[in-house]
Amino acid sequence: MKQVLQNLKDGSTALWDVPMPAMSRGSLLIETRTTLLSSGTERMLVDFGRASLLGKAMQQPERVRDALRKVRTDGLAATLSAITDKLDQPLALGYCNAGVVTAAGADVDGIRVGDRVVSNGKHAEYVSVGQNLCARIPDNVPDEDATFAIPAAIGLQGVRLAAPTLGETFVVIGLGLIGLLTVQILVANGCRVIGIDRDSSRAALAATFGATPVPANADVVADVLARTNGIGADGVLICASTSSDEPVAHAAKMSRTRGRIVLVGVAGLSLSRADFYEKELSFQVSCSYGPGRYDPRYEDKGFDYPIGHVRWTENRNIAAALQLMADGRLSPQALITHRFSLDDAERAYALLVDKAPSLGIVIDYPRRVIEDASPRVARIGTADAHARIVPLTVDGQTVAAPSSAIRVNVIGAGNYAGRVLIPAFRSAGAALNGIASNNGISAAHYGRKHAAAFASTDAGALCASPDAQAVVVATRHDTHAEYVIRALEHGKHVFVEKPLCLTHEQLHRITHALGQAREKARRTARPEPVLMVGFNRRFAPQVVRMKSLLAPLTAPKALVLTVNAGSIPADHWTQDRESGGGRIIGEACHFIDLLRHLAGSPITSFEASGFTAASPASCDTASITLRFESGSVGTIHYFANGHRSLPKERLEAFCGGKAFVLDNFLKLRGYGWPQFTRMNLWRQNKGQQACVAAFVDAIANRGDAPIPIDELLEVSRVTIDIARELG
Repeated sequence: MKQVLQNLKDGSTALWDVPMPAMSRGSLLIETRTTLLSSGTERMLVDFGRASLLGKAMQQPERVRDALRKVRTDGLAATLSAITDKLDQPLALGYCNAGVVTAAGADVDGIRVGDRVVSNGKHAEYVSVGQNLCARIPDNVPDEDATFAIPAAIGLQGVRLAAPTLGETFVVIGLGLIGLLTVQILVANGCRVIGIDRDSSRAALAATFGATPVPANADVVADVLARTNGIGADGVLICASTSSDEPVAHAAKMSRTRGRIVLVGVAGLSLSRADFYEKELSFQVSCSYGPGRYDPRYEDKGFDYPIGHVRWTENRNIAAALQLMADGRLSPQALITHRFSLDDAERAYALLVDKAPSLGIVIDYPRRVIEDASPRVARIGTADAHARIVPLTVDGQTVAAPSSAIRVNVIGAGNYAGRVLIPAFRSAGAALNGIASNNGISAAHYGRKHAAAFASTDAGALCASPDAQAVVVATRHDTHAEYVIRALEHGKHVFVEKPLCLTHEQLHRITHALGQAREKARRTARPEPVLMVGFNRRFAPQVVRMKSLLAPLTAPKALVLTVNAGSIPADHWTQDRESGGGRIIGEACHFIDLLRHLAGSPITSFEASGFTAASPASCDTASITLRFESGSVGTIHYFANGHRSLPKERLEAFCGGKAFVLDNFLKLRGYGWPQFTRMNLWRQNKGQQACVAAFVDAIANRGDAPIPIDELLEVSRVTIDIARELG
């Protein structure tokens, strides 16, 4: 399918061929009929992309601070690499989509195949959207009108926060797309509306909707006070997009005592205390479409808020905007200034670059869904409409892998897979067969960049593909076990980014699947599958040196590993026990494996303690003590309550009157070693490339698994037990 993507490096847009998006529980697959390009919101993205690196930094000072902290802890080279890669990733554009439902996932209620719906889907021929971000379009509302329900919901949420009553006077500052829709909503609510915009044509358009425009060159504060007999406006909605403090300052001065100001758009927030103090003004920032926005349980998992407690969610605001259109009280047609076909989408964005006057830019799509007589039934009109695999080319040519190369399929194309794992496999001499991701965009991006044969959104097909010997699993943690098992069942070698699994039941199933795969390989005289977990730290060059020096010593070892893990929001997916397993399983397994490796002996027992359950950091701050069969002891301090400027990892090892200190995989110092004092690196090396190379080498040369399977299973079992102990 075709999708509009933006290059963040230079702001250019292009129409890409990407795979059909994958579906999940509670989501809908929608064939797009029409999308709306908002000249205000999307021009901001284009301007950001076209800005220089310095210009981008000036627009996001908080990111600059993060980058400086990363330089201090990880080094300049690693920081620049991360920034460059981030800017290299294409950005999916659009958030106003109207189309026809072609498939519905499990747990979807109230919407069926064949329904016309509006959603915040992207500019793409097909989109997959959670049901709470979709609303059915009334029969008398055309598709292109329906796309305006999304920006209308943004304005509607601002209006709800301002709580206007019949007969009140409201000012709307900024008469762009959202501002003009907000004017219509306020007029429909029985308010007297005053519109302010420097563009006289937009002010004139607001007048056709019932607003009183302020002349372009007038003193806006004096004008509003004059029109309200010196009382001031009951409320002000700021729908402008600017870095200036002027809109908020004007809003305060033109408001009556105890007036309400709501920021719907973007404006500078250097507030004057006197303006707000003397009038006891209220000021609030509106969050997009309303309650539920940015809540993953609501948007991704389909959990709704009870209507008795939250009357107007983002879904219900979108539906309300559609109803206003159906009732004739919201008229989007007057806001459409340009129409383009999907193939001409790049011309639509050229309008924004040229700063040509525009409001609503509509993009029309080719129709593949053929509607039957029943309005609730639809069928796909072309055989390839559900294609979830897209062949890739480099410079127009299909890349043929060497016949001797190990071919791998990669499932998951997030930051770590794209920046670290995929380049490591190529450096190790492996060839990329296919790359899969849920939305298909990152798979297509990294596939083109690293010469993969195809991009896909069908992870199951990659597990079974006969064209690859190995499968790399780099998806969310809750999917690891299933993909590992499916790949083993098809006789594949498997490299899974940590963790191996989340539960003992999953661990048992993996063990069983591996046993069966090995038995089948022996019966058919084929190589036994290699199962590898991405415990890369044991392959770091400094750890390899430590291990070689410690190995001859028979005395017990005392190992101390301090991890300044950093705070992660409680609603981050890694904190979710269902999808991420929590940070102990999700990341601390790395450090359990590292100490297991250095001790060179099985773990016999552990003790784990953390904060009380009532503490905000209780899920990811803990001290873990491991006892080993050899008599060695190891302690992991995994702390999420430290400062970000402190380097992340410090490892200390004591044995037989000697010691090591490894600081953040940059500086290794030895104490008491006759022929070793230090091993320092210019940039971090946590062993990722060596870990992958060992896996590829084991496959190519039919060698043993780089990490013995007993150790992998032991570390996974102990990690799960520790997570349970910590609650």
